[in-house]
Amino acid sequence: MRTIQLWLKRVAKLGLLLTIGVSMSACSKDWKEEVLLHDGSKIIVDRVQNQGNRPTWESRERAILDETITFVLPGTSQKIVWSMSFRDDVPDQNGVNVVLLGIVNNVPYIAGYPAGCIAYNKWKRPNPPQILFKYEAGQWKRITLAEFPPQLVHANVIVGGPPAEGIKSFYTVAQVNDENHDIDEGPYKSILREASPTERCPQYSSGPKAPIPIAPSTSPK
Repeated sequence: MRTIQLWLKRVAKLGLLLTIGVSMSACSKDWKEEVLLHDGSKIIVDRVQNQGNRPTWESRERAILDETITFVLPGTSQKIVWSMSFRDDVPDQNGVNVVLLGIVNNVPYIAGYPAGCIAYNKWKRPNPPQILFKYEAGQWKRITLAEFPPQLVHANVIVGGPPAEGIKSFYTVAQVNDENHDIDEGPYKSILREASPTERCPQYSSGPKAPIPIAPSTSPK
């Protein structure tokens, strides 16, 4: 009888550990940002990131599974949503880390970069290594660099999102800039208009992600 009781206790403990493991393997973080537009006006965006496990035991941040950015088009009541998956195990083009959100002539634009080599290859290895979008007819449409407004230049959102530890519920423009302070110049912080002489990833169809400045990154809706 004692043996059975000990076995039942071990089973119950194992079930508790599995439950804790499941709850810790997937979580989310959300916050609001004040975004400075090119004309000096500001909008508030809501950002939500669903997260999975930490890529390694040493990782401080969890891997991003997907992200949504929601805002209201100025002067209207129209709510616009950007959705992006970061899953490497699907063939869809995804994994875009947003760098810039702009609005020109009441048309929203987004610029980002592929969050790793797998995403970079999915997007056909762009050079400059940026992915550009325009919101048109109720959906986000990929556009060329020539179609992207030249007045949209600098990062104005927290690239990759803020660290989970100490995350705030709201970030002012100054705090957004402070979060991006240590990010290298280039596609992570501004829009490049000329091709790079070297490509950022080797030629392969799958493999480990390349380093990115911040642990992050379905096609946009």
